Amino acid sequence: MSPDSIVIRQCRGIEELRACVALQKEVWNFSDAELVPLRMFVVAEKIGGQVMGAFDHDGMVGFALSIPGSRSGHLYLHSHMLAVRKRYRNHGLGGRLKLFQREDALARGIELIEWTFDPLEIKNAYLNIEKLGAIVRRYNINQYGITSSPLQGGLPSDRLIAEWWLKSNRVETLLATGEHPAITWKTSVEVPAQIYEWKAAAGTREKAKAVQERNRAQFLRNFSAGLAVLGYERDSQGNGKFLLGQWDEKWSYASQL
Repeated sequence: MSPDSIVIRQCRGIEELRACVALQKEVWNFSDAELVPLRMFVVAEKIGGQVMGAFDHDGMVGFALSIPGSRSGHLYLHSHMLAVRKRYRNHGLGGRLKLFQREDALARGIELIEWTFDPLEIKNAYLNIEKLGAIVRRYNINQYGITSSPLQGGLPSDRLIAEWWLKSNRVETLLATGEHPAITWKTSVEVPAQIYEWKAAAGTREKAKAVQERNRAQFLRNFSAGLAVLGYERDSQGNGKFLLGQWDEKWSYASQL
């Protein structure tokens, strides 16, 4: 697979939306009852959301689904799903889909995209925070209930909420230079590299649950104190570390989120 062969564009027509549903099933292996149905992809496209696909020649290898939301009188986009076929991962395709979402949002005058992600997913957290410049100030406990996806490992579906302020100095500096503005870190929250193995096996799942519960308490305490996730580190062994500091940029409605 050559990254240069991948085209990112808006999905066109019902068959490409069906392909999104099929790829969703392939990536998460949800039960049919938990799949986002074709109708929702159709609706998102019609009401100002985003349904974007990544195509290798004629075949879909990734997609991103967003729906519009409103808070404090301002429009934003909630990016509900982003999927990449397994053999196409680790080539920057998820980041390319996100940047295409940003380009489309800014063209429509939208300055905020949000999405949720699993605090135990190290690679995803690194992309969201270090590569895209999202910040995190909120934590939802068991947002979707216990899901049928094996990726969740039977644990509560705790989620962090990424806020991607598309025109912030943080994001624009990062995308232009690859560097984050200087931040003074006040504390951190760690995720061991073994978390994937622990979630996958029934005999070690309690270890994963203990990490989830410990980190949940740390996030909730730090967010209540006004801190935000502003950085993320991975060491040579694959361990992850959320870095928290004070969020100083002022936005017209960010304080109400």
